[in-house]
This record gives sequence, structure tokens and C-alpha cells, in this order.
Amino acid sequence: MAPRHISPYANPLVRLLALGALLLLGSLGPRPVAAQTAILAASESKGMLSEKRQAQLYEQLERETEFFQKQAAVVRTVAKLLGPSVVHIEADVTERRTLQHGRGGQVEEAGSGVIVGHNGKHYVLTNCHVIRGSRPEAIRIQLADRRWIGPSRVWTDVETDVAVMAIDAPYVVDARLGNSDAIEVGDFVLTFGSPFGLSHSVTFGIVSAKNRRDLDLAGTGVDFQNFIQTDAAINPGNSGGPLINLRGEVVGINTAIASSSGGSEGIGFAIPVNTFINVARQLVDKGRVDRAFLGVTIDSKFGPAVAAEMGLPRPIGARITAITAKSPAAAADLRVNDVVLQFETVPVEDDAHLVNLISLTEVGKDVSLVVFRDRQEVTIKAKLAAQADFASK
Repeated sequence: MAPRHISPYANPLVRLLALGALLLLGSLGPRPVAAQTAILAASESKGMLSEKRQAQLYEQLERETEFFQKQAAVVRTVAKLLGPSVVHIEADVTERRTLQHGRGGQVEEAGSGVIVGHNGKHYVLTNCHVIRGSRPEAIRIQLADRRWIGPSRVWTDVETDVAVMAIDAPYVVDARLGNSDAIEVGDFVLTFGSPFGLSHSVTFGIVSAKNRRDLDLAGTGVDFQNFIQTDAAINPGNSGGPLINLRGEVVGINTAIASSSGGSEGIGFAIPVNTFINVARQLVDKGRVDRAFLGVTIDSKFGPAVAAEMGLPRPIGARITAITAKSPAAAADLRVNDVVLQFETVPVEDDAHLVNLISLTEVGKDVSLVVFRDRQEVTIKAKLAAQADFASK
């Protein structure tokens, strides 16, 4: 009988040794793609990166950031446009305050401003609190090209924190003014200024809110408030600098911050440029500011009971209790017990809010009011007059 051929792998011990050899060879030879990917991912998680993989990631990143680079180009262009119009201001003052909501009295070393044109001349717009208490000859303005100049004349209005300085200097660039009424919450904006004395700094953010008022600004005398709120960083030294939209237009003048630390916490406030220019032009052209006047007496104690009786769900708006004879209100046929719900596009919160809105509006402007009368909403048109014309009446 022929001998049987017995395979060496028939022995369990031999089969086990052979399997181990195959596994060893497999670990040394080519790996499946999935296994390679898993090993590569594990390596990257430990901070290791091959040159090939690094090159792949750079190519991927370049494709993915193309969109953001286009957006960044807009910001760079705005910065180039506005940079020459922004100035750094230093003033020798007896007392300087940084306007902070809920905290005041901190010394501010410097401020900012922006150059604008008016009737063929150049002016610097800034905040009253930046130069308040300083003589004109003690104010120094540094232009973007590092020249130092002084103002030839200075005007201020404490109640709106507006200051205007006339300058006589060649080769200056005027900023373009925008329409602050057109901005919306969520719009991208830039701030320019000299935070902590670091001149010509630029920050970026959005409009966080509009029509902010009732800020406690440490007894500075800023009575009429209608601020734009932004999360673009504003710090001590940014006061007086411009708030800019992506069209390169000035839409506000940076004024105050809400801060518990004294630095930026993402809550900054700017005066709308329409309000600022209304006051500034009056200061330059007439040397004084005429506040607008409607001619109504408002109920400061307008409460839930009266509101319910009139058909309102709650005490909103401003209830009229008297009309001044021959005033814009009388001419527009506003009546006692009318409740002003809206002034232009702004919903009226209460009596103080309506007074604030009227006072910050240009004299002679035609305005639209939505009033609640006999349980219905009625739109009224009125032409605002000057307070001074009715002061003695």
C-alpha cells in the first residue's frame, strides 16, 4: 500500500504557526486603502502630517477660502478709503471721561475724529466729551500722514455729545457721509479710531441694535440719545471715530461702551450720522442748535388702566393731554387723547421717547406720525418747528 501524503498543516500546532506567519507578513506588506486611511487619520489626530497630506490640505483650504477672501477684500478696500480721513485727537483737559454705560470717571488719554467737507471747507467731527474742558489752542489733531495741526475754531453741544472743529490744512481727505436711517440690524460695519492711543486701528462687526437710549453715561449731560449698538470693538480712545458701512460711508460716530472692565465687551454705541450732522451743521452755520418742536403735552403717567379704557392692550406710545396753539401739532390736527404709536419708522415706547425723537430731528422736517384715535390707527403728517419760536408763548 502506497504511503499516504500527510500535509504538514494537518497538525494544529503547525496551522497556528502558519497563521501567525501570514499575519506578520500582512503587517509588513501593502495595506488595504481603508486601513491606510484609518492609520493616517490616527496619525493626524496625534499631530503628525505627511508632506503629501499637508499639500492636499493646503489645496483644499485655498478652494474653501476663496469666498472669504472676496469678503475680506471689501473690508480692506473700506480701510484704505477711510484711513486718510480718520484723525487722532489729544486735548489738555481738566477732566476727561470715557462714556461707559453704568460706569464713568475713567481717564481717557486720547480720542478720534473724522474729516468731512461742508461748503468747501474741512471739519473734524468728534465727541464733545473728547475735548470738553480744553481750550482750542490745547487741542492737537494728528492726520493720517502724521502731521499735527490745531483747530481754527471749535463748536460743541453737550446734550448730544457733538463737537465740530474747523481745520485749515492742505491735502486732507473728506470722508463720505451715509444715511444712518437706512442701516439695519445685522449690517456689517467697521470702526476706526485710536483705542488706548493706538491710532488708526480698525475693527469689524455688525449692527447689533438701533434706537438705544436711557444709557447712564455718568452725568456727562448727554440728554438726547438714539444710539446705534454694535459689537465691533470700541475701547477708550475710539470716541469720536467713525462707524462705517461696507460702502465706505460714515453712518455713525462712536461714543460709548457698556463695560464692567473698562475695555470692549462687544457692546458699543454710536451716534447716528444723520443726527450728528443735523447738530453739527447748525453749530457751524448758526453757532447754536435749534431743537425741533411739535407742540404737544404728553401724559407722563400713562398707565394700564387708561390704556385699557382706550382700547390698547398695554400702555404703549405717548398719550397727548394738550396741544399748543398755532403749533405744528395744531396745524396737523393732532388731538387730546391721541396716542402717538410711531414717529417716522420708529415705534414710540413712552412719553420720554417721543420727546427724545422730536428733539433729535431736524427743524422744518416733514414727519409722519401714526396715532391711535377712537380705537383706530391714523397717519398724521406734521412739519416740525423750532423750540425757540415757542419758548415765550
